[in-house]
Amino acid sequence: MALDGNLNSLGLAKAPEDTRVVVAMSGGVDSSVVAAELAREGYDVVGVTLQLYDHGAALAKKGACCAGIDIHDARRVAEEMGFPHYVLDYENIFKDAVIDEFADSYLAGATPVPCIRCNERVKFKDLLQTAKDLDADCMATGHYIQRKLGDTGAPELHMAADPNRDQSYFLFSTTPEQLSFLRFPLGHLVSKAETRALANKHGLAVADKPDSQDICFVPDGNYASVIEKLRPGAAEPGQIVHADGRVLGEHRGVIHYTIGQRRGLGIGGQDEPLYVVKLDVDAHKVVVGPKEMLATRTVPVREINWLGDEPFTSRPEWRLSVKLRSTRPPREAVIRPLSDTTAEVELVAPEEGVSPGQACVFYANEGSRVFGGGWIWRGY
Repeated sequence: MALDGNLNSLGLAKAPEDTRVVVAMSGGVDSSVVAAELAREGYDVVGVTLQLYDHGAALAKKGACCAGIDIHDARRVAEEMGFPHYVLDYENIFKDAVIDEFADSYLAGATPVPCIRCNERVKFKDLLQTAKDLDADCMATGHYIQRKLGDTGAPELHMAADPNRDQSYFLFSTTPEQLSFLRFPLGHLVSKAETRALANKHGLAVADKPDSQDICFVPDGNYASVIEKLRPGAAEPGQIVHADGRVLGEHRGVIHYTIGQRRGLGIGGQDEPLYVVKLDVDAHKVVVGPKEMLATRTVPVREINWLGDEPFTSRPEWRLSVKLRSTRPPREAVIRPLSDTTAEVELVAPEEGVSPGQACVFYANEGSRVFGGGWIWRGY
């Protein structure tokens, strides 16, 4: 459906058949529908799937993005819809840009979000450049997020229409330059059922394929086992200590714990519920305490990607909402810039379990606009 008389449905002043679109295809239903819909509209579609890790080993893992079966499914959709499809070996890039940092962050007591780094460093950097090398006019993905044109005509990032599918937390680091080249055709849909209905309309074999679960290279969500394989000897045992200094037990390695964790601590029989409040990596200690110790109002943030209309440092403070975990709603906050890429975030109401390594994403207090975000870098 055209945006106006001169633009095609992707916002470009070209006929669909003269518009080359590289579609990042993971093999799932979302990106498959994007590719199929654009092909049906007459665009010059080129499907690209990334092999991110040894897909021979990954064949046995269901629900993994870009595993062997997913590559097969993406290729099958391309054949069904009649457009070319390529598989690019990004194993080394993915390991260097995502997996190694994931392991090192856990060893440092942080709780990383590798999916954000994958979007930032692999899909929207190397793959986007590959799309340009293929003379594409834009690159489309199956992410649930919206790209809208603001009052100045510049593209803005907005949350998806379906709050249950919104992926803005994982895409906060998308730069204005990248946003000008990217398209997100599913962001306006109000439910996943609509996506599956489109897949059925096109007769795609992946129409009923389950959504991917967990981090793609972490089988069954067992982070510690992956870290131990990547960094042998990383799981050094140590003490579980109360914040008041009492030794309560032993642990198998700091990598088995995260800030805010309550279950599985192995220190039953205490007078009060205890939570992990600090990971002392250097001393190999897991520090636990009562729930109120998890609450914080001040959050330092770095590596900020700012998507506002004015420069980030043009004001002494920004009153926005922030999201500190992908599963939590945005909360009102005051963001005080310290530089172009660092800030102190003061929450209007304290939040529990703020953890280094997680993202702090900025949102408008009203409306759906995403103003970027950064990385939480020091625990409390």
